[in-house]
Amino acid sequence: MGRWEPGARERLREAALELFTERGFEQTMVADIAERAGVTARTFFRYFTDKREVLFDGSADLANQVVDIAETMPPTASPLDVVAAVLDAVAEPVGDDRDRARARHAVITANTDLRERELIKQASLTAALTDALRQRGIGNPEAGLAAETGTAIFRVAFSQWINAAEKGDLQDVIRETLTRLRALTAP
Repeated sequence: MGRWEPGARERLREAALELFTERGFEQTMVADIAERAGVTARTFFRYFTDKREVLFDGSADLANQVVDIAETMPPTASPLDVVAAVLDAVAEPVGDDRDRARARHAVITANTDLRERELIKQASLTAALTDALRQRGIGNPEAGLAAETGTAIFRVAFSQWINAAEKGDLQDVIRETLTRLRALTAP
């Protein structure tokens, strides 16, 4: 396949995940990823700064999406309703391929540096949501609490979803997890 063929970014992501799964993250070089994807290493670096970023591509777009969703919610929406809408939207791209999500998760959990990078990504999304809630006029402790709660809901639901034996939809698992949380806090 020629290096200027369309879809290079996606081919690089797929090749990287395959190689990380087969060989391990540390044992996979950028040149290996590029070769498997049918492009040059130079092309790889047009899309990604390093091989870690293949696993975290789109984080900035996701943070922007979080802010956009929070801004479009009705002014009367509670902080938890805003969080629910954000989680619903985030579940769509993350949950579109459970096998890929499982493989990505396995690669990340097998490597300390990648786990740290994943936590940094989650923290930046939480911060973006906290700021978006503040922009809606939610007070400082409440905005942070709601955003952190959203992150916890996502982590619990994601873990259940990737470890479930039966096929299921991530959005449904997130909604169920949120319902359980609301039941815990009901009088």
